Amino acid sequence: MLPGMSRRSVLRVMGAAAVAGAMFATTSVPASAQGNWKPVADAVREEFLWAWRHYVDRAFGADHIKPISGGGEDFFVEGHSVGLSVVEAVDTLWLMEADAEVERAVQWIIDNLDFNIDAPFQVFETNIRMVGGLAAAYHCTGDPRLLERAKDVADRLLPAFTQSPAGLPYRYVNLATGQVSDPETNIVEIGTYIAEFGVLSEWTGDSRYYDLAKRAMRVAYDQRTEIGLLPHDINAETGQWRNREATIGPPGDSYYEYLWDGYRLFGDPELKQWYDTLTGAILSKQAERRDGMLWFPQVDAFTGEVLSREQSVLAGFYAGLLAESGRVAEGRAYHDAFNLVQDEFGVIPTFVDYSTMKATRVDNALRPEFADSALMLWLATGDEVFRERAHTHFKNMVATSKAKYGFASLADVTAAPPSQEDTCPGYWWSEQMKYYWLLFSDTPRLDYRDNYLSTEANLLRGARR
Repeated sequence: MLPGMSRRSVLRVMGAAAVAGAMFATTSVPASAQGNWKPVADAVREEFLWAWRHYVDRAFGADHIKPISGGGEDFFVEGHSVGLSVVEAVDTLWLMEADAEVERAVQWIIDNLDFNIDAPFQVFETNIRMVGGLAAAYHCTGDPRLLERAKDVADRLLPAFTQSPAGLPYRYVNLATGQVSDPETNIVEIGTYIAEFGVLSEWTGDSRYYDLAKRAMRVAYDQRTEIGLLPHDINAETGQWRNREATIGPPGDSYYEYLWDGYRLFGDPELKQWYDTLTGAILSKQAERRDGMLWFPQVDAFTGEVLSREQSVLAGFYAGLLAESGRVAEGRAYHDAFNLVQDEFGVIPTFVDYSTMKATRVDNALRPEFADSALMLWLATGDEVFRERAHTHFKNMVATSKAKYGFASLADVTAAPPSQEDTCPGYWWSEQMKYYWLLFSDTPRLDYRDNYLSTEANLLRGARR
C-alpha cells in the first residue's frame, strides 16, 4: 500500500446582479488572518446537524429530503427508497464526532436496508453511493454488519460485468434477478469501481471485485486514439466508441480519477502508467490557456479539434486530481480559473462558456467539486488561499441554498436572489460538507497524511478510531 495524502488572498465574490450580490460573501478579514479556523468548522458542523435533524424528523429512510416542503423523494427507482441520504451521511457524521447520530443511522441501516428489490438500479450510481457509503461506514465504525451490506449490494451488481461480452458493465441491473440492460454507456459508468470494489477485495479476500473493475478500465484504455485521448461514449457489449468527443468533465471525469486512485490505494503500477499516459495526452492535446487561466475544452479525440469551450462545474474536480498526482502548478491554474467563475457568479453555474464567461446552464445542484479541489490543493501545498476559497464557497452556499428544512439545489444562480428547487441530492451529505469539515476542523479522526476519499467523498482509508 502506498501512503500519501488524500486525493480529492481571499477573493471577493460578486453576484450576477446587484441584488443577488448582497447575498454573497465579500472581502473581509479572513479567518486565516485571525489565526483561527475553529469558528468556521463549528459553523459547518452546526449547519450539517441542523439539516440532519430535519431529515430524521421528516424524511428518515427516504433517499432525499425535500428541503422546502419537508417531504421525501426516491432517487434510484420510484417507490423504492433505500435510505440513500442515511448511507451517504454516516462517515461525515462520524468525522464530526456526532456519535449518537452515527448510532441512529447505523441502526436504521441494519433494521431496514434490504437490496432484494425487483427493479433496475443504475450500476454506477449504486456503486459510488451505496457500496461506497456502506464501505466507508464500516471503515469508520468497524461494524461488520455494514461490510456485509456493502458486499451484498456489490454482489448484486456483478452480473452487469460478468454478462457483458467485452467485460464492460451494462448501465442497469435488476438487484433481485440479475437481469442486465442498456449497453449504451460511457467511460465514467464503466470505469468508476476500482476504489469501492478494490477495498472489498482487500477486506474480504475475494479478488473478483478488483479484477472485474480493472478489466473494464483496461478495455477503454486500450481503445485510446492515435493522439492518446478517449472519447466518452462506449458500447458495453462491443467495446467500440459511440462518439468522438473527449472531455475531462462528465461523462469522462471519474474514469481518470479512478486510475490514479487505484494506484494510490493499491499500488498498482499499471494503473499509474495508464493514468500518466492519458494525463500527458490531455495536457498536451486538450489544455488551453486564456488570460493566464488553464481550461480544458471538449475536443475531437481523434484530431484534437476544439468542439466546445463550455466548462462543467463537475470538471472542477480535475484541479485537485492534478495536484494530488504531482502536477500542482496545473492544478492551481485550473482552480484559479474556476475561482474566477466563483468571483463572477457567487455560485458556480452548471455550465459556463469560458470564452465569454457567460452561463450556458444556470442551475447548480449543490455541486461540491470546487470545494473538493480546494481540499486537495490545500493538502498538496498548505496554501491558505484554498481554505479561503472554500470558506467563500461555504458562505455562499448557506446564503443561497438554506431553506426551511435543509439545503436546496438552485434552479438559477443568476436570478436575484438565486431561485431554489425542492430537492437536496444525497451527495450533499457525503461531499461538500465533509470537504469543508476536513478543511477547517483539523479533526483528530482523520489521518491527514494517509487517507482516501472516493469520487463520492466516501472515506475508505484514514479513519482514526
